[in-house]
Amino acid sequence: MINTMPNFKKHSPIFLALLFHITGLIGIVFTPYKDWFIYSVPIVLLIMFLLLSITQLKFFRAYIGFFFIAFTIGMATEIIGVNTGLLFGNYQYGQVLGPKLYGVPLLIGFNWFNIVFCSGSLLTQCIDLIRRKWNVNIIARTYTMAVVLGGAAIATCFDIILEPVAVKLNFWSWENSHIPLYNYICWFMISAILLGLKMYLKKTSVNTFASSLFIIQALFFLLLNYFL
Repeated sequence: MINTMPNFKKHSPIFLALLFHITGLIGIVFTPYKDWFIYSVPIVLLIMFLLLSITQLKFFRAYIGFFFIAFTIGMATEIIGVNTGLLFGNYQYGQVLGPKLYGVPLLIGFNWFNIVFCSGSLLTQCIDLIRRKWNVNIIARTYTMAVVLGGAAIATCFDIILEPVAVKLNFWSWENSHIPLYNYICWFMISAILLGLKMYLKKTSVNTFASSLFIIQALFFLLLNYFL
């Protein structure tokens, strides 16, 4: 008999991520329990963080180090943004995302880590695939810049997909119901800074689940954009 357990362990985080997001999509769009599913979002995001952590089999200390960096910088910039409007624009968080610190849900720190880490992992794996497939030699500085700028662009694209859904689900709201271009400029710059720190830490990108999670979540919000 063929032992399928190793493959199951490898793919089970992806299966769980798909299960939670498909269930959430159906629950929000097609059932009368929309509010219950919306208020379950914090739990799902924390479960995704747990799955990311479990699948980070190597260089776990660097991974945890980057988590605290991303969480702290993400929360700090959001606190500045919410209370002054100097970053992102004029916006406020609703009650859906749970407990707040100076007007910013603590879950937002996890969200910054999730998006930036997964964006960097996705681009790193794409570049590494190109290098292996076509035997392309990329110097270290060019490789770093590609991950930092490309990953920041991917993270910003994710925010572009996320923003309309987040507003519809009352995660947060914008002044005059207008999402400013400045928000996306800030997203790109802060994501680039975080990815630069991630590359400085080194050896934090060995996580194939991160790329899958990014794609699953992007499709989740794209579909919600379509149906809501």
